[in-house]
Amino acid sequence: MIFKYIYTIFLALLVALFVGLGIDAFYPGPKVPETPIILETEKPGCEDTIELKNARLEFNQAQKDFAEKSKPYNRNVSILSLAGAIVVLVASLTLLSKIKMIADGILLGGVFTTAYSIIRGLMSEDTKFRFLIVTIGLIIALVLGYIKFIQPKEEPET
Repeated sequence: MIFKYIYTIFLALLVALFVGLGIDAFYPGPKVPETPIILETEKPGCEDTIELKNARLEFNQAQKDFAEKSKPYNRNVSILSLAGAIVVLVASLTLLSKIKMIADGILLGGVFTTAYSIIRGLMSEDTKFRFLIVTIGLIIALVLGYIKFIQPKEEPET
């Protein structure tokens, strides 16, 4: 019995990883700026040279540019992962509903993917988008709860 629960959680994690890594493979994010060697080898207490000041300024600007590029990227990843989560959730509730253990694992994977989408949406630093993505997550949770636990099941005719 416990192996069924372990399998369900394992399948859910694989589904969420599948969506997240699939997005990363086909839609890579902006590159993180590397710390210049001169800044890595800087000794504390030494006087700043012009070269060191310029390297620090360039690196700070590269970090700011990266942060600005990351905001729309996180928003787009949030949208893509939410779309993936919806596809996974619909598949688990319709196509795979007859295979309970697999359907439950995929359903939980869709929930994990929705959580991942919300987290990436929060990283976009756009308050309206954050509200929208959390609202969609709430709607998904309510609909899933209703379909999975409340909606009356059709009884077979006798």
